[in-house]
Amino acid sequence: MCGITGWISFDRELRTEQDTVDAMTETMDCRGPDDRGTWISGPAALGHRRLAIIDLPGGRQPMTARTDEGSVVLVYSGETYNFTELRAELAARGHRFSTESDTEVVLRGYLEWGEAVADRLNGMYAFAVWDEPKQRLVMIRDRMGIKPFYYYETADGVLFGSEPKAVLANPLARRSVGADGLRELFVTVRTPGQAVWDGLREVEPGTVVTVDRGGLRRHVYWSLRTRPHEDGRADTVAHVRELLDDIVRRQLVADVPRCVLLSGGLDSSALTALAARRLAAEGESVRSFSVDFAGRTENFVADVLRPTPDSPYAHDVARAAGTRHKDIVLDAHALADPELRARVVRARDLPTGLGDLDTSLHLLFQAVREHSTVALSGESADEVFGGYRQFFSEQARTARTFPWLVHHDQDFGDGTSLLRPEVTAALDLPTFVQDSYDTAAAGVERLDGESGLEYRMRVMSHLHLTRFVRMLLDRKDRASMAVGLEVRVPFCDHRLVEYVYNAPWALKSFDGREKSLLREAAADVLPKSVYDRVKSPYPSTQDPKYAAALQEHGKDLLARTGHPVFQLVDPERLSAAVREAAPQTTQAARSGLEHTLDLAVWFDMYAPRITLA
Repeated sequence: MCGITGWISFDRELRTEQDTVDAMTETMDCRGPDDRGTWISGPAALGHRRLAIIDLPGGRQPMTARTDEGSVVLVYSGETYNFTELRAELAARGHRFSTESDTEVVLRGYLEWGEAVADRLNGMYAFAVWDEPKQRLVMIRDRMGIKPFYYYETADGVLFGSEPKAVLANPLARRSVGADGLRELFVTVRTPGQAVWDGLREVEPGTVVTVDRGGLRRHVYWSLRTRPHEDGRADTVAHVRELLDDIVRRQLVADVPRCVLLSGGLDSSALTALAARRLAAEGESVRSFSVDFAGRTENFVADVLRPTPDSPYAHDVARAAGTRHKDIVLDAHALADPELRARVVRARDLPTGLGDLDTSLHLLFQAVREHSTVALSGESADEVFGGYRQFFSEQARTARTFPWLVHHDQDFGDGTSLLRPEVTAALDLPTFVQDSYDTAAAGVERLDGESGLEYRMRVMSHLHLTRFVRMLLDRKDRASMAVGLEVRVPFCDHRLVEYVYNAPWALKSFDGREKSLLREAAADVLPKSVYDRVKSPYPSTQDPKYAAALQEHGKDLLARTGHPVFQLVDPERLSAAVREAAPQTTQAARSGLEHTLDLAVWFDMYAPRITLA
């Protein structure tokens, strides 16, 4: 797990640009606190920051393979979980290895198979290869988009990086944001390839991007496809369990301390129990960590979104699995710290408006990093197995929009509520959302003979797996890598995703509950309390002192009358939100104020040039 960056400029000699390459590389020091390296030759410059996970002394980058025609150089972020098998296959083909790292396996795999190496990888990865003999750059991203990857076309080549900040550190990249980019900030919809900043693009998941003197080309090597599902219930449950056992086994491989993020929900509890069983066979125990808020369990107030607190269930799992467990307890003062908000915005490069959902995640990962370098997370199980409220809402099932938006404002609030009327009109978010939905839904393949309900549920699943989950994975990556923690997401293994996606909805919900297949596949390792628990999302603080602190921060911002955030935000609406903030204890009620405070930090930090025309 690392940070990568680079610059290809076919019309210049980049050895004179060492300072700029260093600046791009150093923006990602948090992603790679253990080592740094750059490689520059002719039109190519590559930079790398390393978080050492496998083969600590041998995995330094940029990594070079020398051929008779010239050098092939790799910068790589992520993990390849099947590298042991690939290494054996490559060795049988005559390749010789000088390290034990998965990075060298990927490099040797490229030498053997070219860009088709992507088809053979199981893992989370974003990597770039400068192929000197062919004078081309090859950029490849994992199938689900777990690891971030951005690029920016220039007049004579391309800039790239794990995060926008690496690209923006190059003077060639403009710090401007137009209407298309702003739309991405104010609705929970991710447009494939869109990266907010003008000129900046994502390497899309499952995609290879090549750049040479002839220009830039894209090739999709993987997409979520519709296929018949032939297995019955018992065989499906058994295969899901078989996959989970194999995935957990692979993703526990590391040469540094590992742990599991445990919420007490079905997803993280299943992973914790399976990891504990796997490590127990090797004479080890697993660490587990949970997040909680001071006084939350004792003073918990149930609502439609979160019917139960997490801690009692997490403790049940920790006892049953025999983990070395620790609760990370956060208070309102820490969550509302303006310096923490700035670190979160810096980590994301964007104003997310998620408030304590982001700040608490940052503090959780920061605390976990004191004990472990690798953590397993239950992220994406709801998208894979059908766990969200909207999967069971008739209103969401029949709505001609993204299903998670149907109850969004009620549950999480409206982050656009404080925008100037002219900004709201210029962005025209309803049309943007409708067009985005129509495009996304039209690409879902229908199985021959599939009923109307089954196809509608397939569309919902597809949208969650190709649009919604990418936002959550980006959030998880940025928050964790900002503190040098590698978070692995076993439920994003493409084999599991493909298999469960094609299981019919009647099978995914055979007992009338969410995530039926996962619950049955892990039934033997789960405490009964967790087996029976209704889903409760990632927690949000209910402490009124947090809202009171936000109120004070809002007053401070209002006093800065010339602040550039007021290009977008209406001061009168902000003033009203500040007056009403103190008694509010829900995330939905705080949404507009939270988003505005994030926007203000973003303007202070990046000074974006805003254009709405």
